[in-house]
Amino acid sequence: MKRKLLSLLLLPALLAGCAAPAGVTALTTAEEIPGDRADFQPRPDADAAIGNLGAELLRAVREPGKNTLLSPLSIALALSMTANGAAGDTLAELEALLGADADALNANAGSLLADYEHLGGSTVSNIANSLWLDDSLTAREPFLSRCTAFYGAGVYQTDLATEGARRAVNGWVEENTNGMIPEILTEAPPEETALLLVNALYLKNTWGNRFDPVNTREDSFHPADGSAVATEFLNNGLRDERYFRTADAAGAVLPYDDGRLAFVAVLPDEGLDSWLEGLDGDTFPALLAAAEDTRLLLRMPKFEAEWGGEVRDALAALGLDTAFDPARADFSGMGTTESGDPLFIGSVRHRAKIEVNEEGTEAAAATVVEVPSGGAAPADYEELTLDRPFCYAVVDLERGVPLFLGTFERP
Repeated sequence: MKRKLLSLLLLPALLAGCAAPAGVTALTTAEEIPGDRADFQPRPDADAAIGNLGAELLRAVREPGKNTLLSPLSIALALSMTANGAAGDTLAELEALLGADADALNANAGSLLADYEHLGGSTVSNIANSLWLDDSLTAREPFLSRCTAFYGAGVYQTDLATEGARRAVNGWVEENTNGMIPEILTEAPPEETALLLVNALYLKNTWGNRFDPVNTREDSFHPADGSAVATEFLNNGLRDERYFRTADAAGAVLPYDDGRLAFVAVLPDEGLDSWLEGLDGDTFPALLAAAEDTRLLLRMPKFEAEWGGEVRDALAALGLDTAFDPARADFSGMGTTESGDPLFIGSVRHRAKIEVNEEGTEAAAATVVEVPSGGAAPADYEELTLDRPFCYAVVDLERGVPLFLGTFERP
């Protein structure tokens, strides 16, 4: 007996949606949001859990010496949407991983969507969601209602196990990530695919204080292997920045012109490996609190980074175990398939990309969850040169949530 496959995609993107392509039916299941999004209450425990999840996954998937990049927000939102179709032990594990019960996760997600919808300045940040239903799936109304109400998800229906469906999803992804992720499905979904669940967010930010291109110079970056690699370094020309010095690291907080988000760079004193061991959901809020306006000479690589890989095993190690077991997983709240087989998570693939230059940063990410059924410086200023492996993040200055989290280890 064939097992049905449920695939959940989370994709940061530019637009809330697009017209349904040929062969895809746009269903009119969206409901009014229950109240104003501004009424949704943030949950500090759920916000901290996003940071904890990002730290754990970064340690799990990172290969020392190679650049790594994740979107903790992307993965957390995908799993929060998934929780709306889970029950029993499966739901309990998702709630433990994400730091709150399903109702609180929905409200917290709604508050994040509201906070990031209009950030001001020149920031482009919109979060979009969609459900892609296979013709064989009868989705349960409570699941659809929660996804449409709290996440604003549009609903599409088609035969997912076709090349046309693959092109449709990839086209949606490419358009909604401004071309940063041109393809997420390399082949048509398996015949057993029942559902694709997509959350989209595209983020482009401009520095509050831009780097002058005239000051960009080539210099050497020193990876952990002791080599020297020539790369271009941004240079702030010596000015006031938010700088922090802790017992084991130094770094800078570089706000964007929206006043809400910032790029945080952390240069450990004794090497990146040992510093990452203590990284958790409280780290970046603490660094933000410790940062002070300081006369700072900052040199930072101008770079692009991209990472992709499987994070299922890392999630299982964090306690999300039942969801991956076809004999124990309970996603009955999502719906039923023609075969009647239960749904379970088969794989979780993630991909993220960032560009850092004189103007600011541009980033996108994608998460796919497949669920089968079955010189001597004067004393009056500090100097920070990021010329060896460091950690960085795009962080919410108010809530401490890391939207993106990565390590830069080699140009």
